[in-house]
Amino acid sequence: SIMRKRKTTDSSTDLSEGRENLRLKQEVGLISGVSLIAGTMIGSGIFMSPEWVLYYMGSPASSLFIWASCGILAMFGALSYAELGTIIKESGGEYIYILRIFGSFPAFLFAYSSVILVRPAGLAAVCLSFAEYAVAAFYPGCSSPQIVIKFTAAACILLLTIINCLNVRLATSIMNIFTAAKLLALLVVVVGGLVLLAKGQTQSFQNAFENTTAGIGPIGVAFYQGLWSYDGWNNLNYVTEELKKPEVTLPRAVMIAIPLVTCLYLLVNVSYFAAMTPSELLASGAVAVTWGDKVLGSWAWLISLSVALSTFGSSNGTFFSGGRLCYIAAREGHMPDILSMAHVRCLTPSPALIFTSAMSLVMILSGNFTTIVNFFSFIAWFFYGMTILGLLYLKIKKPELPRSYKVPIIIPIIVLMAAVYLVLAPIIDQPQIEFLYIVLFIFSGIIFYFPLVRFKCHPHFLQRVTLHLQLFLEVAPTAKNAN
Repeated sequence: SIMRKRKTTDSSTDLSEGRENLRLKQEVGLISGVSLIAGTMIGSGIFMSPEWVLYYMGSPASSLFIWASCGILAMFGALSYAELGTIIKESGGEYIYILRIFGSFPAFLFAYSSVILVRPAGLAAVCLSFAEYAVAAFYPGCSSPQIVIKFTAAACILLLTIINCLNVRLATSIMNIFTAAKLLALLVVVVGGLVLLAKGQTQSFQNAFENTTAGIGPIGVAFYQGLWSYDGWNNLNYVTEELKKPEVTLPRAVMIAIPLVTCLYLLVNVSYFAAMTPSELLASGAVAVTWGDKVLGSWAWLISLSVALSTFGSSNGTFFSGGRLCYIAAREGHMPDILSMAHVRCLTPSPALIFTSAMSLVMILSGNFTTIVNFFSFIAWFFYGMTILGLLYLKIKKPELPRSYKVPIIIPIIVLMAAVYLVLAPIIDQPQIEFLYIVLFIFSGIIFYFPLVRFKCHPHFLQRVTLHLQLFLEVAPTAKNAN
């Protein structure tokens, strides 16, 4: 088989004896799957990014084109991942696909960079956005103290940790509730914009292509800004083993969630342009707040509340999937064994969730990571491209593999070309030393891979530490769900 299955060889230690068939519950249905995708995608981006897309593109019409293109690209990527999810019915997203197709080393580098830095940094960034809007009401007319924002963000992460460790159904229920709330908030913006258009406020759409930017570099950066708002389109692939009927639920959830979010994003941007001229939108520090001041008047506080709800719901989805990546990587032998275990009663990957939480708290306290997250966008698309390349390999070389859903081959080819462009365009247009630092960090994983994973040189005291943590956390090794 071309799928490189990890051979699990149980040692004679106490840790591996008496392994029970403990599995994570399959609690994620179609509604929860749609909520996980849409709820993670709709965060702070749609309330903040429009001004930057307009800044780099120069005109309202070209900005709307970028938003539509980002939605199509996210849809194509998610459909490609849906086929991979029906071939390799395991949780872990890009990590498990790279592992099964390309082997252990590239999969470890992806897991190492994602688990240690990228995922926790992204979660910390979203929680800080939530904290800024949540505490803003208590400091009217002035900026909120950084210490208050950081403590609120830390409290958000701790609350998410408790929720996700207690119960999968509780976490998915919260996702469903907050997704419904943020969809309602976006509908308010959409309806407000339609009312303004009906009243004749169409000045932004006259000569809508005027001042459009034509440079390759600015277009690439505009795509990054737009795609930040679509981030999360691949989240359902991280929890494949927890899906009910994944071969049906995965493609259906993708086909519902992403077109829904894309249409909403386009209508929200139209609403922004109906309420503001391009120059007013560019001068706005927070587009949604300015829109609320102009359209809702004394009810403008609803927008700040909506952004807080959106970012909290998005952070819950990011935490949910990020913890699963850590858990799956540990189960495959690329992280410490304790991270591959689940709570014996709650049936949640609590050690992996706690570890993700701890790393995010460290980044909130340090605070100096926002630039790192931005520069890691090109690394994310590098691994997206590698994953899509793996799908093309399977479609061409292994067409006989059973799959319940097939995406037309032109779609992953388009996504691969877009990934190559998004990786190379910023480096060619504006080469910066930070890109080199990021690449060096990724490949610093070699220091850990060969002694700990390839040659399995594990210090004996780690077994005792794992055993004590296992008893303290009430966790046990798990088996894969047989989908």
